[in-house]
Amino acid sequence: MAKLSRKRKKKIKRIVLLVIATIILGALIFLSPKIIKVMKLYRDAKAYAATSTTSTFKDAKTTIIYDANGNQLCTMKNDRDMYYVSFDQIPKTLQNAFIVMEDRDFYNHGGIDYKAIIRAIIVNQKSNEIEQGASTITQQLARNIFLTMDVTWERKIEEMFLAQELEKMYSKDQILEFYLNNIYFGNGYYGVEAAARGYFNKSVSELTLSQQAFIAGIPNNPSRNDPFTQMEHAMNRRNLILNEMYGNDYINSMNYYTALGEEIVLDQPVVTKNNSVETYARYCATESMMSASGFVFMNNFNSDEEYEAYMDAYYDSYTMNESKLLSGGYTIYTSIDMNLQNKLQQAIDDNLKSRTEQSSEGVYELQSAGVCVDNATGNVVAIVGARSQELSGYTLNRAYQSYRQPGSSIKPLIVYTPFLQKGNTPDTKVDDFPIEGGPKNADGTYSGTITLREAVKWSRNTVAWNIYQDLTPKVGCSFLINMGFHKAWVDKDYNALSLGGFTYGVSPVEMAGAYATIANEGAYRKPTCIQRIINAAGKTVVDETIRGTVKIYDINSCRMMTDMMKTVMESGTGVRAQVDNAIVAGKTGTTNDDKDFWFCGFSRYYTTAVWVGDDIPKTEANGSSYSGSIWKDYMTAAHENLSKKDFEPYKEAIKEQETQTPTKAEQETTTAVPEEETPTPSVTATPTTAGNQQSTTGNNGNSGNNGNMTQPATPAPTYPQGEWDAGIRTDVDPDADATIQGGDW
Repeated sequence: MAKLSRKRKKKIKRIVLLVIATIILGALIFLSPKIIKVMKLYRDAKAYAATSTTSTFKDAKTTIIYDANGNQLCTMKNDRDMYYVSFDQIPKTLQNAFIVMEDRDFYNHGGIDYKAIIRAIIVNQKSNEIEQGASTITQQLARNIFLTMDVTWERKIEEMFLAQELEKMYSKDQILEFYLNNIYFGNGYYGVEAAARGYFNKSVSELTLSQQAFIAGIPNNPSRNDPFTQMEHAMNRRNLILNEMYGNDYINSMNYYTALGEEIVLDQPVVTKNNSVETYARYCATESMMSASGFVFMNNFNSDEEYEAYMDAYYDSYTMNESKLLSGGYTIYTSIDMNLQNKLQQAIDDNLKSRTEQSSEGVYELQSAGVCVDNATGNVVAIVGARSQELSGYTLNRAYQSYRQPGSSIKPLIVYTPFLQKGNTPDTKVDDFPIEGGPKNADGTYSGTITLREAVKWSRNTVAWNIYQDLTPKVGCSFLINMGFHKAWVDKDYNALSLGGFTYGVSPVEMAGAYATIANEGAYRKPTCIQRIINAAGKTVVDETIRGTVKIYDINSCRMMTDMMKTVMESGTGVRAQVDNAIVAGKTGTTNDDKDFWFCGFSRYYTTAVWVGDDIPKTEANGSSYSGSIWKDYMTAAHENLSKKDFEPYKEAIKEQETQTPTKAEQETTTAVPEEETPTPSVTATPTTAGNQQSTTGNNGNSGNNGNMTQPATPAPTYPQGEWDAGIRTDVDPDADATIQGGDW
């Protein structure tokens, strides 16, 4: 029996071993592709490291941007080769500032910090979000120089292999030197020396401790911590770094408190030309790269917290993709037509040349911005963000970075065209009577019962107010949200929007894109100047020439709105902006306190939006004449040698739309119906992407770079207390005057 028991035990053991062997064999078969992949990644990492030299960490490829005619507009290149500094030229305190924040065990690990990985896993698991990373300085260097920013397990594994190989080839001091000369500090500055010169006009060796901590805080998120546009974030980051250095005994208490109390004064780099085209082309290219990498743009939110979380993700992606463009050797083709660009710049400069008042910074006080869109493509062909002026570091592009109150120019977008979609026509009777607790008309008079055409012609505020109430603010505002307006979501519960009373405002790019939607009979395209982006290997990574459209309005409503805006130009508030060599439709926009002035309109060829005002809003007596004259002069010049083309006539009966042949633009339109914010049954608009930028406005708006997502309306935000005019808030934001009147030429 004992012998039999031993045999049984041996048999069981053989069976167990066989099962284990089978499991191992199965696992090997299942994992073999990944094992093979990992081995290849290891070989590639060794090859990268083996072929590298010190010059590898100094060289950079140049990205070139071309205009619509194939002429070079500008380049994108980091100057790390020009500003490369050796290890002994970098202050020890600056080195420590990066070590304490990025990799405290830098001098102890071999390229990978396993303790940091475990610590990050625990922290991130507890918060259910990525609160803490685990990449060492060596890993970051490997990723920045040799690899992509793709978030994949393959890239992470290769990064770890490469970090270990670099540690074998180079000393710790060399690796830190390479790292500090290659990280991105925003605004085109790569490396600590370029950052020191760009922000303080000093060599890095001359920076104070406070200045060192300040620039050390930027690379964590160069867009979010941009000193020129996000100073508060940049200062908070500086203070955090000083606190960490003090807490870890890198500096003593005297140095800490002295640095903490030091005022940061930035040096403004000299700008010798108007760079509106360059800044916009770079911005559009970066957002196109973001989209290509899978970033999902949003511009509708349920709370400030949701918005802030989105903006954090936006800034991370923007920084990563901007960094790619700055050092990746891409070729970018744009739609910018320099002939039209120069005409728009000239129209702005000529009409404002008599206004020479300047701010304390030497900037013209009265400013203007304009955007022109080619209706056939939806592409921006000209963009001006400022008057021509040689300045020291004033780079604000008001055409897409500034948000201002639009006045009555908003009415066609959220009041009149939606109203037409409900079955109304230009002949529909509307009431123009005083409204108790409501807005006043610009001229203080009321016409009683009039046609909608007359109401549009004379920009009657009472009519717009009543219509918007009937539509409901949420429905009216959804048209803007669906066309990518970045800051409209804050105001989707307020009737003041019907007259242009925004919390933050709108940008000229947004207005041009929206008016182009009416010109294109309801088909919206996200405005951009990018056509194609090709990488250094010759592969097309972005192709915006084939981007789709989104249906916002129906065809006949757009044709009726266009016809009414023709009347505005022929005999209404826009008569002084009438163009002799083109058939045009347009709308004025003036705030009730004469601080912002707009003219927006289009021909069959082009849509142009023009804004005039002061960066720090103040009353301007003749602002409306400036905006109209600029628009007229530019559109006249833009239509030289073009034949006059009239707009398509509208159908008298709405029901005839059902048999109307759709246009080519409509046939190509992609649609998606929002469940809770569908304006009318005929509106099917939810753009998949929309954009704008991540910088501040410099006047009466805040930063914002997001896209589109339609969601339920947010709860009413709390605004500061202020004065009311006829029952409408006139200062929903301390720095921005809401609009309650418009078109008052």
